[in-house]
Amino acid sequence: MEIILYTTGCPKCEVLKKKLDDKSIAYNTVTSVKEMMLKGIMQAPMMELDGELMDFVAANEWINQQ
Repeated sequence: MEIILYTTGCPKCEVLKKKLDDKSIAYNTVTSVKEMMLKGIMQAPMMELDGELMDFVAANEWINQQ
């Protein structure tokens, strides 16, 4: 399972980071706006799970279920 968190450091980004850390879920962080735009990401945070992008709400729900 590969998780990538696309973040700009905003409050919602920090919520997802804290939840992932609290549950000891390994993830990589991408902070490059250019890289986000190349993937079509227009808002942060977004989380990619095995190639599937999730917005804040979906990512939050997924983390809560873990």
